[in-house]
Amino acid sequence: MEVNTNSKFKSHSLFNYSNIRKYITRRFDIESAKINSIAILIGLLTGLVIGIYDRALLYFSTLFGMQRGFSVHEFPPYYIMFMPALGGLIVGMLSHFLMKRRYGVDGLIETVAIRGARLNLTDSLLEVFASIISISSGGSLGKEAPGIVGGAWTGALVGRVMKSPEKRLQTLLGCGAAGGIAAVFSAPLAGVVFVVEVIYGELETSTFIPIVISSVFATLVSNSIIGIELLQIPSYALVSPYRELGLYLVFGLLAGIVSTLLIRTLYYTKDLFSGIPVHPIFKPALGGLVVGMIGLFYPRVLGMGYGVITDALNNQFTFKLLLILLILKIIVFSLSLGSGGFGGTIIPSLFVGTMLGGAFGTIIDMLYPGMTAGPGAYALVGMGAVFAGSTRAPLTAILILFELTRDYNLILPLMFACVLSNVMSSALYPESIFTEGLRRRGIKIRKGREIDIMTSIPVKAAMITSVQTVSEDKSVEILEALMKASRHIGFPVVDSKGKLSGIVTLSDLRNKVKPGEVGKKIGEIATREVEVAYPDETLDTALKRLASKQIGRLPVVDREDKTKLLGIITRSDIVNAYNKKVVEKFRNTI
Repeated sequence: MEVNTNSKFKSHSLFNYSNIRKYITRRFDIESAKINSIAILIGLLTGLVIGIYDRALLYFSTLFGMQRGFSVHEFPPYYIMFMPALGGLIVGMLSHFLMKRRYGVDGLIETVAIRGARLNLTDSLLEVFASIISISSGGSLGKEAPGIVGGAWTGALVGRVMKSPEKRLQTLLGCGAAGGIAAVFSAPLAGVVFVVEVIYGELETSTFIPIVISSVFATLVSNSIIGIELLQIPSYALVSPYRELGLYLVFGLLAGIVSTLLIRTLYYTKDLFSGIPVHPIFKPALGGLVVGMIGLFYPRVLGMGYGVITDALNNQFTFKLLLILLILKIIVFSLSLGSGGFGGTIIPSLFVGTMLGGAFGTIIDMLYPGMTAGPGAYALVGMGAVFAGSTRAPLTAILILFELTRDYNLILPLMFACVLSNVMSSALYPESIFTEGLRRRGIKIRKGREIDIMTSIPVKAAMITSVQTVSEDKSVEILEALMKASRHIGFPVVDSKGKLSGIVTLSDLRNKVKPGEVGKKIGEIATREVEVAYPDETLDTALKRLASKQIGRLPVVDREDKTKLLGIITRSDIVNAYNKKVVEKFRNTI
């Protein structure tokens, strides 16, 4: 009799394909591995895109005659005056005839929060190109916002090719955006934190790792292989720490005031140009003409101003010139962007902060000669402080400056000034330089969610009514078994009459039950003072309560009888209800 050893071999559990697949799936998170692999690809591509962008910016700057280090005496006066206007005219035509919408950082925040991360690839690519024209022709703007948009475009393109679902598409777009800012500043940590702090508004573990991976690889390509132009920042240290920290306290508050001035001037200029009875094509040219007229007398305010920032950090300017450049930079930046140009706000805020810090440091040096660090140290801290105050992203500001300098000597005053500037600016003006534009379009976003949507959905529309409860008389052993079977880590606790008497979570189980105490009653370990929600409250209110108490679920009870359990709502329930409403709103607008 012939024995089929092959069939026996195949049927053995160790070599069964189905069992092997189940084992691998159980042991390894396939989805995470897939997203992380895609994040590497996005990082590499983003670094390449930013490298190409940087080279194109250099080429067009040379073409327009506005390359770094140019002298106003090299060209006739009309040339300096009309180059920004010519660039503005080209940008105006591009924007009017070819683009349906513009993004920038505020547009990306809106796209992630309420548009399902659906980025228009054509418009975003045209925006990146338009920014090259704006900056290279003399527009007083930064290259970081186009870099972020270019990175987001890369992430969205990869996601589109791979037909990624909405949730993954949001992650991939964030990967690209983080890679964009990381590559521009050679600051991978700052790229990660910027996306979390500004674009997403909150941190999720599932998105954090791929964003880190993309940021690292984008920096690797742009810095090590291509060689992006970076700010050259000297090293400074505190001379008299206790006295100087008091001075940095004053300076941080002053930086917050200047940050508010920067925001208000920009949006005042936007309002001014929106009311001018001129065709939209010509508005950027008109703004460029005024910028050119100012640049004729003070050419240092034209373009990004990397060289000017470096000179200020090296104490090359007088007090009077620092103040003039501070005021004029705010004006020409507002004109360049407010009239319809394309570019970023971060580098201009760094410029303004440098001039403010240099001027403040000059005064301190006159009052306390030789007893504090030089004006350049205050200029360095000023870069971060004004950036923090205008963007409301203090952690990003601290990390960008730290990664640019690779110097720990001024980290304490830098942190101090950035936080104080953020506090002062927030007190004077509720919106950041990014969210103010959204607010004017009727969109209020906090922590990655649109407030108007959150405040329009009641808890009863999102809560789960079929609640699994546990009796306070049951044993801990039963609770353990229930948690394993249901995979829930918390349950409302009810008494013998079915009334809510508390809540029990995995944390209670770990902290209040010792080995061998499986016979202990659930009522003995349950939390009796329960945070609850009411069915007529809004999701915004419930989410704030979850965040303030650092908990994951709220029992929903009757207002008249708080022991009457109506349902339960978790953070994921709130997010799902929000996303559903966003999809409905988005479909109604297209």
